Parts: sequence; structure tokens; C-alpha cells
Amino acid sequence: MTGKRVVIAVMAAELALLAYLGAAGLAGGLGFPLDDAWIHQTYARNLATTGRWAYDAGRVSAGSTSPLWTVLLSLGYVLKLDFRLWTYLLGFLALAATLGAVYRLGLHLFPQRPIVAPLAALLAAGEWHLVWAAGSGMETLLFTALSLLLLDAFVTSPPDTDWDTDTRMPLLPGPSLAKGEGSSTSSLPPRGGGLGWGAVRIGLLGGLLTLTRPEGMVLLALVGGAGLLQRRNFRWLLALGLGFALLIVPYLLFNRASGAGWLPNTFYAKQQEYAVLLVAPYPLRLARLIATTWVGPQVLLVPGFVWLAMRLGAPGARGSLGSQEFLRVPVWLPLVWWLAFLALYAWRLPVTYQHGRYLIPSIPILLLYGVAGTAALIRPASPRLWPRLIGRTAVAAVVILALVFLARGAWAYVVDVQIVNSEMVAAAEWLREHTPPEALVAAHDIGAIGYYADRPLIDLAGLVTPEVIPFMRDEARLKAFIQAQKAAYLVTFPGWYPQLTADPCFRPVYQSTAGWSPGAGGEHMVVYRTCW
Repeated sequence: MTGKRVVIAVMAAELALLAYLGAAGLAGGLGFPLDDAWIHQTYARNLATTGRWAYDAGRVSAGSTSPLWTVLLSLGYVLKLDFRLWTYLLGFLALAATLGAVYRLGLHLFPQRPIVAPLAALLAAGEWHLVWAAGSGMETLLFTALSLLLLDAFVTSPPDTDWDTDTRMPLLPGPSLAKGEGSSTSSLPPRGGGLGWGAVRIGLLGGLLTLTRPEGMVLLALVGGAGLLQRRNFRWLLALGLGFALLIVPYLLFNRASGAGWLPNTFYAKQQEYAVLLVAPYPLRLARLIATTWVGPQVLLVPGFVWLAMRLGAPGARGSLGSQEFLRVPVWLPLVWWLAFLALYAWRLPVTYQHGRYLIPSIPILLLYGVAGTAALIRPASPRLWPRLIGRTAVAAVVILALVFLARGAWAYVVDVQIVNSEMVAAAEWLREHTPPEALVAAHDIGAIGYYADRPLIDLAGLVTPEVIPFMRDEARLKAFIQAQKAAYLVTFPGWYPQLTADPCFRPVYQSTAGWSPGAGGEHMVVYRTCW
């Protein structure tokens, strides 16, 4: 039965993703809704064809935020597969892994509520942010799946302490699971042990997570702290650190050797680019980011989510920080990670653009705990009329809202893909056809240009040109840098650099005429010829 429930969720996700891709194809052509996806494709193609971690002109650079995702993409080029098909397949597999991890985590965290795991997985299958991310060409869902799998690996890892009993105190009221499917006794972590390869395996998962996005090391730090608190054994922590170091040390050394810091250039460039947003009060930034993740059917689950979070924080409650349940299965840990993840972005990168794409990995935890809390509060099968009516109305409202947002998400995906195709890709193709191969191009963004135009680049966003990071918001210094490098062309949206693009030294020679970007409230990307 367990397998059937997961298969149903995966099939639903596959149909949703195919609908998104089909809608984009019918509207004007397949592609990716973010220019950053083309950055990954360029790195992946160069890695497969040259064996070098380079973006342009064979210049090694640490501009990829997600080396693991880039390596996975490069396999498609090695196998000579259609790169779009391979990328969509990877996105679907990451979505399927996310659904499976949500299901497993639901079974292990809420064994007294067997309905939570399948409902959360099915709701995640149709959550429009997740489907959008599966077709985005980005590492978002790989990071999401690995973070959930890391949490599940820790939750189910054998503790270092033997317990007096084999019965688990329920966190939520409700019937126990049937024997054989994650029942309250069969799903308990095994007794004893907990050292050695189990901890190394968790550390390796943390390494893969960090190779997907740098903030993965924050989750591993939380897991390490929770494990030390739970086990009170430094050998377990050392084993975890060993597994992590096996993957991360080479990664850090490569970044350092390539002329960047210890982390990818993107890590520093994005913070510098959006530092102006940090002037807003921190509570306001955090509230804005949290609210962004509520856009969907999960907004109806927020009361249940809050109720469950408060229940965990109540002194003496079952599953709270001071209970035996806390020591056995840290039900609070995914919630701490959810808050830490959003708090981290509110602190250093409080952006909500592109449907809050950086925040999407937090949504499955919101769904899981929202379903768990809501399932404990409503009574759709109650013999009493009003509780039954309220419960069934709530369930129907969540389903209807999920379908509505899934449809709206499909249109958002179509618009995003066509904007990138008609602006970034079109400008790149114009450069390829109308400029000499040696022409130096200064650009923001560089993704499609790097993939299609194959010209030497100055990256005004700092990903592959880290020299500009200290002054990337100073248009006068950017002009001086572009002139000193003797760039022949500038490619950007005029609104991003109003002073630079108004300078008579930059003469427009091409812009798209497609209506997708203006129709969405944007502008056309312009190619400028420089005067020197």
C-alpha cells in the first residue's frame, strides 16, 4: 500500500509537469523560465566537451552555485541526449524524490496519523511552485529532495542510547498505524549503535546537499547539533564531519584555486547586488519571505501549521523540546530548519522575485506540518454535523485551491519561458549571427548569451567576472571597467542600468519586438554597440 500511494503522487506530478511543458510548447516553444538555467547548461556542455570547469574561452571559473546539478546535466551531453529532454527528466526525478522524501518523513514523524504522509505527498505533487521548479532547469528541487532525505536519514538513524520501552508517545491524537506500515513499534529506530558508517552516510548526504547549494551546510550544522544533543557523543559528530569533509574539502579548494573565495562567486555576487534590500527592518523582511511561500493551497494549512509548531514549543507537551519523544525522534528539527532557512535568506538575500524561487525548498515542510496540524484539528468523519461539515469544507477548499493555483502556475510558467526565449535567447542568437566570434560582450544576464552566442564575456552580475563584484552597483565604475576591457557590445535590460544605457557611448543596435515581456510589465532586452 505504501508503494501505491507514492506512485499515485508521482504520476500526478508527472501529469502536472507534462501539462506545464505542453502549455509552453504550444505558446511559443520549450525552454526554461530563468536565464540562470542557461548558465548551468553552458557549464555542463563545456564540462562534457572539454573536461574543464569553464564558462567562456576556456577560462576556469567558480561561477556555478550548484556543481552537483551541473555535473548531472553534463551527463546528458556525454550521452548525446537532447539537453532539454534530459534536463526535464532530471527535474521530474528530483520532484519524484521530493515526494518520496515527504512521504517517508511523514511516516516517521507522525506515525499516529497515517493519513498525513500520503496527503502531504499528494498535495506536494500538485503544488504549483514545485511543478514550476521541476521544469525550470534549476537545482531547486534537487536541493529540496536532498534536504528532506537528510532530515529523514537523521530521524531514522539509530540513537546512541537504549530506551526503557519500545512504545512511542504520540505527538498527535489519533489511531495507531496498522501493523506492517510504519506502526508505532515497527518504525522506531533500532536500538544502540548510531556511530560509524551511519553518521558518515549522513555527512555524505550533507556534502551532496552543499554541493547543490551552499546553504546546505546550515542544515548539516543543525543536524550535527541535534545529534550531539540527542546522543551526547562526540565520536558520532566526528564521523558526520568526516563524511562531509570527503566531498566538501575538494570543492572549497577548487573555489579558492579558481580565484574566488571559499564559496562560488554567486554567493558573494548576489549579496552585493541586493544589499540595498537590507535597509528594511529584519522582521519585515522575514515576514515578506514567509508570506511568499503561502501563495497556494498551503495558505489554508497555515493555522494547522502554527498550531502544531506551538504544540511542539509548549513545555511538557508530547514531542516538545523537553520530552522523551524529543530525544527519540526530533519532530521539531524540520521546523527549525524551515525557520532557519527562511531566516538566513531574510538576513542576507531577502528577495522574492521569480515566485520566490530561492524559498521553494521550504514549502514541502510547510505542507507536511500544515497537513499534520490540520488533520489533528478538523473532523471530516465526525458523527456530529458541524465538525463534519467544517472538516469536509476545509478539505474541499484545499483541493479546489490547489487546482486553481496549479492552472495559474502553468500560465506563469508559460510567460516566464517565453520571456526568456523572446528576450535573452533572441538577443544571444542575434549576437551569434551579427558579431564576430572574438567580439567581447558585457552582459547582464549571461546565461543564454554564453550558451548560444559563444562570445567572450564580461559578466556584470559577477558570476564569471568576480572583479566587478565590489562595484557592481556603481554604473560609472562599470562603464570605466567595460571601456578598459574594450568590450564591443553591452547587452542588458535598460532599466537595470539607466545611467549606463542612457550614455551616448552605447548605441542600440538590436531589441526584440515580442510582446511577452512588456505584457508582463517588463521591457525589452537591448544590444548596444560601444563607441570605442
